[in-house]
Order: sequence, then structure tokens, then C-alpha cells
Amino acid sequence: MSVENVLKTIQENNIEWVDFRFVDLSGRAHHISLPASEVDEETFVNGVAFDGSSIPGYRGIEESDMVMLPDPEAVFIDPFTQHPTLNILCDIATPDGEKYDRDPRGIAKKAEEFLQSAGVGTAAFFAPESEFFIFDDVRYESGMNSSSFFVDSEEAAWNTNRKEEGGNLGFKVGVKGGYVPVAPVDTQQDIRSEMCRLLEEAGLRIERHHHEVATAGQAEINFRFDTLKKTADNLLVYKYIVHNTARQYGKVATFMPKPIFGDNGSGMHVHQSIFDGDTPLFYEKGGYANLSEMALHYIGGILYHAPALIALTNPSTNSFKRLVPGYEAPVNLVFSKGNRSAAVRIPVAAVTPKGCRIEFRTPDSTANPYLAFSAMLMAGLDGIKRKLNPIELGYGPLDTNIYELSDAEKGKIRSVPGTLDEALDALEADYEFLTEGGVFTKDFIDNYVEFKRSEAKSVNIRVHPHEYSLYFDC
Repeated sequence: MSVENVLKTIQENNIEWVDFRFVDLSGRAHHISLPASEVDEETFVNGVAFDGSSIPGYRGIEESDMVMLPDPEAVFIDPFTQHPTLNILCDIATPDGEKYDRDPRGIAKKAEEFLQSAGVGTAAFFAPESEFFIFDDVRYESGMNSSSFFVDSEEAAWNTNRKEEGGNLGFKVGVKGGYVPVAPVDTQQDIRSEMCRLLEEAGLRIERHHHEVATAGQAEINFRFDTLKKTADNLLVYKYIVHNTARQYGKVATFMPKPIFGDNGSGMHVHQSIFDGDTPLFYEKGGYANLSEMALHYIGGILYHAPALIALTNPSTNSFKRLVPGYEAPVNLVFSKGNRSAAVRIPVAAVTPKGCRIEFRTPDSTANPYLAFSAMLMAGLDGIKRKLNPIELGYGPLDTNIYELSDAEKGKIRSVPGTLDEALDALEADYEFLTEGGVFTKDFIDNYVEFKRSEAKSVNIRVHPHEYSLYFDC
């Protein structure tokens, strides 16, 4: 959409407010609203000023002035506001007009430019499967003398004996029993359908939705793949609409990877491929799972750099509560055409040449999508450049059930880092592939590591409720 068309949209839809949005280091959206009467062509040139020092991980107070530069290609009408509002995603610049090298969206742009300059292909396509939970009640605190959390869902397995108003109606979702049951077990068909309706109105192409494996209201909505930056944009819209639709229904949605103990967590499996114009470059009939040599090298890059990648694709302490064996968690750094316990899976059902792709299953939705997708692309491109063959490197293929292997056999398989600190250590030791072409900068990596280490420390030094169960009577 051109600037002219954006201004026309404002007029034709009687828009009262224009909401300018950007993302912070963690991927959370922030916004400033201007009266529509104050928005004109100059707004798209001069941008909208904001205080960067108030955004965690952005700028110091001595250099706080920043500018949002609106992207006329990234707009949608807000379906939740009482006053008609048009939302616009923005890039970040310094006051002198220079692109800000810590802007996640700007990094995604540079990653796409690097792909083309490398002569590998014209576009990389991404499609995340971002799972989430819908709860009816969430309470938590983390204080000096008290620390706790409580979540509840009308579907939850722990509520089979709860006396609800009017009586307990049964049909609860068992632990690991939530994969695609029909109503009345699945109580969330309508809320997911409403989310999909609003997502389509916002411009996303919805492919399907369903209940996921875990009890207590786990869900998944899949939207159509697109280019790297556009898919990251779409994921921001997706999370915004999921969160606010749940709120309208008197519920709450979370993309936290492991909000409950003892059942599957929520991942963000990321499908990806490279095209040259209309030609898919990951397909070659007759190879393993019909993968081309380029696709194998891309997988080699992903798996070789995976420990460092995970600092960007699984960037929370809670991420590593999900990345444990036994809950369909992809903790094993191998690839397979059908094994969901492998970090990289090759979809083979109903796949056409243009649909041939790889699926990195380790990430979760605490990731900033601009950073995570860019990092995955850079790892894959490094694999292509260095011809990293995953078979020769010992990364598979492994088409057996990894959980049924002997301890000796499992011991030969590399696993993901066990903590956020370990992943950050790996990133500090292996970051050069990210800085190729200036896509990521060393300054960005250093700032990111420091920012995330402070999060990890804030969790590590706190007393955990389970420690009372283990040690109070010592």
C-alpha cells in the first residue's frame, strides 16, 4: 500500500486515530497514537518521535531521542478500539535519520537484503506454528516473602472433581489428551474461529485452527507463509488479535512456552524455504525426503549453529522448561522426515515441489520474530556457503523414535542447551555467522547477551516455591 492509499484508507474508513507501533528487544509491541487529522505525507518522511531510553535494551538516557518511521505496507484497522483506529508498524531511526542498528525490524530487512546479495535466491519464506494457551484465570506474584502462580481452565484435567456453578459438566481434556478432539471436549471452537475471522480482516490468510495436545486450553492457528519480514509483521498482528480476542471473551491467552507443569508446552515450529523467483530451491526429486543439496546444507547450518541460535529462538528462562524430553519437545539436534522429537523435521505429507520446506521445531513464541527468523536464515545461508552436510556432520537423518533408543545411542546425539545462560554462552562463542554483511552487529549481540543475562539472573537468585518442598525440613 502506498502512502497515498494509506491516507485514502484513513478518509474512507472515518479513521479517528493512527497508531504507530514498533517492537522492543523482546518482541513486545509499543505504540503512540496520533489524531488522524495530524497525519499526512510528511509524517511518513519525518516519522514520530519517542523516548528510546524508556524501552528496555534500546538507548541510554543521554541519547534517548528516537524516531518511528511508518511503513505504509504494514497497516491494518484495529478491530478492538471503540474509536476507529489504523495501526501502522514502523522502523526505527536515530534523530539524524540513520537506521538504528538495534531495531529488530531493521535487522530483518538487512537479512533479506543479504540473501539477495549472496546470490542464493530472491526470497526466503517463513511460516510459524505459534501455539498458545487460553486460560480462564491467571494469578501470580513474585515478592520478598511470597512467590506463587495459579492458572485455571474450564477444560483442565485437574477440574474433573471441581464443583462448578450448576454442577461439573465433565468432558475435561486429559493430560496430553487435547489433540483435535471435537466438542464438548473442545470448548474453544468459537473463540478460535473469531480469532481467525479478525486475523483475516487484518490481512492474514488463515489455513486452519485446532485444539493442541495439552490440557487446559492449548490452541494453534496457522496462517499462510510469507517473506521473512512480512511473516514477522504478521506474527505481531497474530499475537495482538489472539490476546485481545481472548480478553473480549473474558479469558486470557498466553504464548509462554511452559505455563503448566507435567504437560506439553507451546512451541513455535518455523517452516522455511528459499525461492529464486517462482522456482523452489529446496526441492529435488529422489533425494532424502525430496530435498535438494541446498536444503541439506541449509539444515546443516541450522543444526551446526543451533546452540547459539537458541539464544535468539528460545530466549527466556521458561523456554528451557519446555525443552525437556518426553513432551514432544525437539531437544535433539538431528533432522528427520517424520520424527517430531528431532530439532529439524521435513514435512512429507501432501507436499508439492513449491511446498518442500524444512521445519525447525525448537523455537517458541517468546522469541522476537524479526531476530529469530533473521538468525535462522543467516545460519542456513552459512550452511549453504560452507556446504555443511548434516549427514556427514552426524546430524542424521534419524527416523526412529529417539526416546526409545538406549542411553548409549542417545549419548551420541547432541542436545540443545539446558539453560538460557548456556545458550547465551554459545552465542558469545559463535556469532560471526550473524554479522555477515552487517546484518547483526557485534554491538547488538553484546547488548542482547547483557540484556538476557540480566533476565536469567533475576530468575536464578529468586527463591522457588518447590524449594520449600525439597529443603524446608532440612
